[in-house]
Amino acid sequence: MKNIPNPEKASSCLNSDKVTYIKPTVKNKNIVVGDFSYFAGEDFESHVTHHYDFIGDKLIIGKFCQIGNNVEFIMNGANHQLNAVSTFPFYIFEGWEQKPNIKDLPNKGDTVVGNDVWIGQNVTILPGVHIGDGAIIGANSVVAKDIPPYSVAVGNPATIKKKRFDDELIDLLIKFKWWDKSIEEINKLIPILSCSDLEKVKSEIKKML
Repeated sequence: MKNIPNPEKASSCLNSDKVTYIKPTVKNKNIVVGDFSYFAGEDFESHVTHHYDFIGDKLIIGKFCQIGNNVEFIMNGANHQLNAVSTFPFYIFEGWEQKPNIKDLPNKGDTVVGNDVWIGQNVTILPGVHIGDGAIIGANSVVAKDIPPYSVAVGNPATIKKKRFDDELIDLLIKFKWWDKSIEEINKLIPILSCSDLEKVKSEIKKML
C-alpha cells in the first residue's frame, strides 16, 4: 500500500527526527497550526513565550510552513503596562496585591502566520504580527511589523527586501491556494510547485483557476 503523507504523525521527516510536524505536538488550545507545517527543532510550544490564558491571544499558523530551529514567538503577555509610573508586573509574583487590568496592558492581538511561509533559524516574531502567505523571513531577523504575502524580509527590525515574484504571479498564487487542496491533488501539483520556469507556472495555474 502506498505511503500517504499524514499530518497527524509528528515524526515524518526522512532525514531528521528533530524535524517534526507541529500540529500533532500542540496541546495549547490557543495555538492553532495547519497541516504539514514543521519545526526544525524540539518542543515547539516552549518557543511560544509569555502566552498566558488570562490574555487570550492566539498564535495561528497556516499549512505547509517551514519554521527553523530556535524561532521564538513572543506573545502579548510579554508586554508591560506603559501608562503608569511603574512597568513592574506585580501580579505575576506571589504576595503582591495587584490584579492585572487587561485594558491597561498593550495587546496587539493574535499573531498570524500564513501558508507556505519559510522562517529561518533564530528568528524572533513579536506580538500581533501578521506574516502573509508565501513570505520568507531571513535567519536572525526580528519581525516587529506585518509582512505582505510573497515578500522576503530580513534584519532587525525585519524590513522587506523584495517581492519573490511579480504581481501577476503573486495574485494567481493567492487565488489558487494550493495548500487547501487534497493530498492527491498536491502530489500532482508538485512539478508545478517546484518549477523554476515561472512563466510556465503562470500558464498552468491560469488553466486551473
